[in-house]
Amino acid sequence: METELAKKIEAFRVEVSQKAEHIVFSVFPSKIIELQELITSTASANSPFHPSNISTTDTSVYSPSQPNSDEPATRKRRLENGVDEQGVRFTGKVASNKSISALHDTVKRECEQLAANVDAVKVWITLTMPKIEDGDNFGVQVQEECLSELHRAQESAYNIRDVARQDYITRAKLCSKLLKYPNVEDYIIALKEHDGKQVFYARQHIIDVRNLYASLMDLLQKNISKIRSPKANNSGGMY
Repeated sequence: METELAKKIEAFRVEVSQKAEHIVFSVFPSKIIELQELITSTASANSPFHPSNISTTDTSVYSPSQPNSDEPATRKRRLENGVDEQGVRFTGKVASNKSISALHDTVKRECEQLAANVDAVKVWITLTMPKIEDGDNFGVQVQEECLSELHRAQESAYNIRDVARQDYITRAKLCSKLLKYPNVEDYIIALKEHDGKQVFYARQHIIDVRNLYASLMDLLQKNISKIRSPKANNSGGMY
């Protein structure tokens, strides 16, 4: 490798190491406290995560003549027989739940931050792993275990991040039933129950993200010496 290129790679390694250790010792603890405060605040009726937000579900089916609908009027289209007709969009509308959407936005943001932080730490541990050779590999085993836990946490973040998409699809199906059968009260109840479940899940997902931060911080800080120098002082045990 050329000297100038080697210097740039070494600078990259140093930057990755500094960023990752900052995440482990500063960002992870800060996020734990931040999320714990958010979880504690959910007991207040003013919190968007409070169960009282279930009542925000609007089960009304709006027609184009009702002012409550935010849908703009479509232009009339002229058919071949010369008859003007409104667009098929005006078959009705069920409003989305803005409160639930706001909860999804919060959870998605936390998941994206967790995934990004974990990714930075994974790169650091990977770059500190020594070359493959026989013997004296306990430190490497510790690094591999840490990488596995980081990977599991990142996958959990991705899965929680995807809950919003699944919710919108399921809710859309319920709303389509409500549009087709507006007089069936069970569809109205089902939509309210669905939104109530999302409020509950959102709070639980924040708890899950906090727990992921806590478990990763504990594992990485306890084994930081093995992560930094996997070949040094291998007489000690993990944890």
